[in-house]
Amino acid sequence: MFALPPAVQALIITNVLVFLAQGLAEGLTGTLALWPLGSGAFWPWQLVTYAFLHGSVSHLAFNMFGLWMFGADLERVWGPRRLLTLYAVSVLGAAAAQLAVAALRGSVYPTVGASGGLFGILVAFAMVFPTRKIIPLIPPIPMPAPVFVALYGALELLFGVTGSFEGVAHFAHLGGLVAGWLLVRYWRGQPPFGRRR
Repeated sequence: MFALPPAVQALIITNVLVFLAQGLAEGLTGTLALWPLGSGAFWPWQLVTYAFLHGSVSHLAFNMFGLWMFGADLERVWGPRRLLTLYAVSVLGAAAAQLAVAALRGSVYPTVGASGGLFGILVAFAMVFPTRKIIPLIPPIPMPAPVFVALYGALELLFGVTGSFEGVAHFAHLGGLVAGWLLVRYWRGQPPFGRRR
């Protein structure tokens, strides 16, 4: 149960190493973080690299814990290639959503963190294991994975619209969630897509 499959293990190790490098290499965060399109600091590689940066030890720990908790079981079912594809598509979906919202709001701040990829993995987990129970920290009530994801997504939307918890990229989280949900439906051949992949 606690053994890490290869793709999840590689993602966690890479995130930890990059976080350590952030503290050693001055300017690394500024170069690899996702900057708004009109900021003058945006570069195409940031659509991926931002997801390997984190703002604090707790930020890193929370994301890596979620990656282990939900990604490991998905990788055991799908294999490493499909898990990494899901993660990459979710990271890109999160980046696209964040860039769009930043442009609309005129934001000048960069985005970091693997949360967009994690939200894609979370929704995929709920789709693949719909009867699994998840116990959130608040409230500590067991609930089916799809219910947990729906509530979490609704809270992210509420927080994003109201501007709650400033500094948290709520719409990036939602972008990762939607991208992950669409990709799983594409693989299954479910609407709005055609036959099964």
